[in-house]
Amino acid sequence: MPITFKSQATGNLVMLQAHAEALLRLLGKTATQPGVIEVSDMPRVLGILHGLAHDAPSVPPASLDTPPQAPAASDEDEAPPPFQDEPVSLRQRAAPFIRLIEQAQAGQQPVVWGV
Repeated sequence: MPITFKSQATGNLVMLQAHAEALLRLLGKTATQPGVIEVSDMPRVLGILHGLAHDAPSVPPASLDTPPQAPAASDEDEAPPPFQDEPVSLRQRAAPFIRLIEQAQAGQQPVVWGV
């Protein structure tokens, strides 16, 4: 079931319940009941969410010295792209939520869900 985060300062953000619960649990909140992030709490919340990016391992950038290689043509079924098996991290899922909170903070409006 999706959870919709709302603020009068920005558009709505719809997130799957499992992902919303994981993020809200970090903030000491729950997705199963209506909730609010007040403007006064937003600096603390953003600090927690921005901390996700620093805790996760970074991906090294692609080398600029090596030109990209075209895949070899074959009649066999092509293998799926290598990124297809990589899971989406919580820090990646948090990015739209962080933007929503930053915009709500700039507009001095709370973020609510479950209402």
